[in-house]
Amino acid sequence: MTTVATPPLIEMRDINVAFGGVHAVSNVSIDLHAGEVVGLVGGNGAGKSTLMRVLSGAHPADSGEILVDGKPVSITNPRDAKAHNIETIYQTLALADNVDAPGNVFLGRELTTRLGSLDDSSMEAETRKVMGRLNPNFTRFKMAVHSLSGGQRQAVAIARAVYFNAKALIMDEPTAALGPMETAQVRNLIRQLKGEGIGIFLISHDIHDVFDLSDRVSVMYHGRIVDTVAKDSITPDEIVSMIILGKRPEEATQKELAQLELHT
Repeated sequence: MTTVATPPLIEMRDINVAFGGVHAVSNVSIDLHAGEVVGLVGGNGAGKSTLMRVLSGAHPADSGEILVDGKPVSITNPRDAKAHNIETIYQTLALADNVDAPGNVFLGRELTTRLGSLDDSSMEAETRKVMGRLNPNFTRFKMAVHSLSGGQRQAVAIARAVYFNAKALIMDEPTAALGPMETAQVRNLIRQLKGEGIGIFLISHDIHDVFDLSDRVSVMYHGRIVDTVAKDSITPDEIVSMIILGKRPEEATQKELAQLELHT
């Protein structure tokens, strides 16, 4: 009996984005499976954020194709992405600072009573349920989110995505500017989401984050994919080499590797 391979949750094929004469993304293909974390790394200007902006609907591709569960889809704006259960958690988190956690979870998708007024009690009850799953120690439901810690704010942003049935998450530098304890909390959240079958594209400059959390790593350099490799088949030093040289380890010359060692 032959087994039919499950198509990737998300597949981006031959994506191209140019700004004027600059090719920010050149012929990039990448995929993501359910319950998988794919680390997306590269230097500044490598194209990783632009590529993910295509998937999130923030910037349409000039050419290429996006498939969800093996079927071609059109994503031209963030609403399209959300309709396909693709949610983005930006580095800035896009939270309303003066609003509490339930208000942020339902921001733009508020629950209302039959009379049309905001149903604050239902939104709080639903937020308590989802936060109970993600971070049982969270208790500050009535506080404006500007008074929360960085890790708690990340949990609120993640809760918003998860509540609305995200199948795929784009996470942009989720542990940037967090202390060690909060970084550990966010890493645990990511592992939990992965365990629930959510696929995650993880954009990060932190190689330790990438190696701690990812199943595969895609390295970008000047708008193209250098390689996508299983995390267990490569070392952090080899990833750094690809980020800087834009070549697979076996393609780099001894001279290039020696110069790299001098500068790292």
